[in-house]
Amino acid sequence: MRPSKEPKRRSRPSSPLRDRTAAPSSGFERSSSPKSRASRLTSPVSLLNRDLEELQELATSSNTNPRIFPYNVKQQCWEKAEKIRGRDPDRWRRDSLGNTVFRKLVGCPGCLCHDYDHIVPYSKGGQSTLDNCQVLQATVNRSKGNRTEFSRAELIQKSSYCRVSGRDMDLIELSAYGNVRHAPNSGGCRIQ
Repeated sequence: MRPSKEPKRRSRPSSPLRDRTAAPSSGFERSSSPKSRASRLTSPVSLLNRDLEELQELATSSNTNPRIFPYNVKQQCWEKAEKIRGRDPDRWRRDSLGNTVFRKLVGCPGCLCHDYDHIVPYSKGGQSTLDNCQVLQATVNRSKGNRTEFSRAELIQKSSYCRVSGRDMDLIELSAYGNVRHAPNSGGCRIQ
C-alpha cells in the first residue's frame, strides 16, 4: 500500500484578501468587523474630491504657455486656413502648403490628416497662440519637427500627395458625418 500524500501547504497566502495581517494597501480591503471597516474605508466621493482639488491646483499653477493649443485657438486656426471652393468650410480646408485636409482627421499619418502646428516651434520659445498656429498636413508637420530652416518648396516636397476627387470627398464626408454638405454658393445648378 502506498503512503498517502498530504497536500503541501503554502507558507504565504495566495491572495492578498486572505492575508488579514498585512497592512491595507488601499481603502477597499475586506474586514470582519463593521467598525474597523468604516475606519479604513475611504469613500469614492472623497477620492474624487481629492483628485478634483489636485486638478484645480494644476490648472491654476500651470504654465501660462501650454505646449498644446487651447481648443478656442484650434477653432480660430481652422477658420484662418484657406477654404476649398464648393466644400463645407467646417469640414474641409487647405493647409498653408495647399494640401487638402479633413477636419475629423487629426494627428494620423494619412494624406488628408492635419495637425495644429507651431510656426515657431514650442521648444524654441514659440507661443501657443493664434499668431503662431497653422493647419499643416500631419506628415509635413512630423518631418518638419522643431526645425525652422525649411523653405516652402522643401516642405511641399515632404507633403503626402493624394489627389482626392469630389466624389471621394463626398464618400469620406458621408462616412464621417452621415451626410454631405456643400458650401453655400458652391456653384452648379439650382432648381427653383
